[in-house]
Amino acid sequence: MAHSHAAAPAPTALPGVANIVAIGSGKGGVGKTTVAVNLAIALAKLGFRVGLIDADVYGPNVPLMFGTTQQPRVLPSNQIEPNVAHGVKVISIGFLSPGDKPMVMRGPMLHQIIRQFLQQVAWGELDFLLVDLPPGTGDVVISLVQTVPLTGAVVVSTPSDVALQDARKALEMFHQVNVPVLGIVENMSYFTCPHCHQEIDIFSKGGAERTANQFNVPFLGSIELDPDIRQGGDTGLPVALAGPDLPKAAPFYAVARHVAELAQAQSAKVENIFEIS
Repeated sequence: MAHSHAAAPAPTALPGVANIVAIGSGKGGVGKTTVAVNLAIALAKLGFRVGLIDADVYGPNVPLMFGTTQQPRVLPSNQIEPNVAHGVKVISIGFLSPGDKPMVMRGPMLHQIIRQFLQQVAWGELDFLLVDLPPGTGDVVISLVQTVPLTGAVVVSTPSDVALQDARKALEMFHQVNVPVLGIVENMSYFTCPHCHQEIDIFSKGGAERTANQFNVPFLGSIELDPDIRQGGDTGLPVALAGPDLPKAAPFYAVARHVAELAQAQSAKVENIFEIS
């Protein structure tokens, strides 16, 4: 039976890429990119082959955090070669429009860029391709879901009530587009006073875990609010580079192991469904 309206193109898997995981948040300023970057580095250090797409087209901070700004090469095949930094293959709109010019973009342009970052970049063989989404619930997620099958999503929130309210919107959005949520990370969970070594709950620790339980999604772990974590990102040397034994980096490795396990289980589940049909 012929349909009059054009159906949206079905998402096509990227050859060689085992798991594609989106990292989102309901609102800005919760440290989503910090989590994405440290997660990517931790996965790479755990021995996985990792790529990272900076799809936060309005405020691409990945280049700063990875300490790389070079323009990617275009290969003879017309594929874009991703930059490699800290063992992670990375592509960002920030490599293409360097400097402080804001990116002013409409939906269709965004869609084009996301498609290019997925399909025209020479990713090669990857265990994980992470996608750092813009905050909120918008066009980019829709483009992503239409272009490739996502293994799942990770939602980042601070424990504050306002952030959690927005995190719930993000959960709802992923649910609507049929993307399984692998779990929630609580960032800026607590602050350890450098003088008295007491934990101070600036944003009221534990809120994200309660939200995870309430929505029946895994809680992936909490990351403290720590000047060293911020400074690592600001200087292009994220804290995860120090390896899992550094106490400040350890939580990122715990989250990375958790995400890897859940993503691989999710991918296996999907493959089984395909085999049965």
